[in-house]
Amino acid sequence: QVQLVESGGGLVQAGGSLRLSCAPSGSFFSINVMGWYRQAPGKQRDLVAAINSGGVTNYADSVKGRFTISRDNAKNTVYLQMNSLKPEDTAVYYCKTVGQRYRWSPFSDYWGQGTQVTVSS
Repeated sequence: QVQLVESGGGLVQAGGSLRLSCAPSGSFFSINVMGWYRQAPGKQRDLVAAINSGGVTNYADSVKGRFTISRDNAKNTVYLQMNSLKPEDTAVYYCKTVGQRYRWSPFSDYWGQGTQVTVSS
């Protein structure tokens, strides 16, 4: 079973920056979309940013111009560069990969365990 391992979360002051990384513990035959979601206490998990295999990106309106998603296809790793952080960005951030483990496998969703991002005012 492949697990996604996230890193880079932490505590930062408003206006600061963090970079999140998400790498798989095993290999994939093929990966389609990779993305980041976040969930604040008492709220639903929402999409922050996504990037497809062609490099096309999609962002939530609240993070456009501040966050940048990128991926390293050789490492099957996805990154989220977060700049100009605001207290309202505080949440647990989860990465998700839609991929095939093997050539004969269906595409499935794989989630990371989550990493806490806290932005102080």
